[in-house]
Amino acid sequence: MTPPEHTPASPRKRPLAPDLSELDARSVRAWTESMAVSSMGRGRYRVESESGNEYTVDLARSDCSCPDHELRRERCKHLRRVALEVTLGNVAPPGRVRETCAACDRPSFVPEAGPALCDRCRLEPGDVVRDRETGDLLVVARATDRRADEWFLEGVGSTVADHATNRGYPAADVVVEAVYPFSDSARTSVLDGKRYAFPRSRLEELDQQFIR
Repeated sequence: MTPPEHTPASPRKRPLAPDLSELDARSVRAWTESMAVSSMGRGRYRVESESGNEYTVDLARSDCSCPDHELRRERCKHLRRVALEVTLGNVAPPGRVRETCAACDRPSFVPEAGPALCDRCRLEPGDVVRDRETGDLLVVARATDRRADEWFLEGVGSTVADHATNRGYPAADVVVEAVYPFSDSARTSVLDGKRYAFPRSRLEELDQQFIR
């Protein structure tokens, strides 16, 4: 028998929705009214209210085109509803759009500008990766939004996708430029070295940053 002091505590049972009796009227309406929220990009959202009226919410500026906000300067139910929808993952947060990740092919919220990569797949300059083909360690210099079948390798006569060692990877992979960190000890910065283009899925992220 496990001693009581070593028994893991059971999680406390609780409802997912808030206690509406503790909320003000606008918050209650934000939770309970039937509304449709859709992202317009750049932190702006279209809200169709239960009455059928449509309003525009700018979440970053805490602004809404409804009379309650424009005339009374209140944080209206539409602003609150958009914040709820974003928090619950129902609509894209500001600066993101819902698209298929170019690397893992999963529906995700990806940056509005830049490579269409989810948080799990996005690489940043300085990230350490391993080449799945050779086992070599490389450092990411730049993540692009160009497809491997669109990136022509000068001097090789083929695209990144058609290169012999890349044919097992999706042609739609985005291209990542990476450098070999110790190929030239005279460089002042590792990222100043010669860059090589790889399909994203060929590179295994190691959850490390190169420090020199």
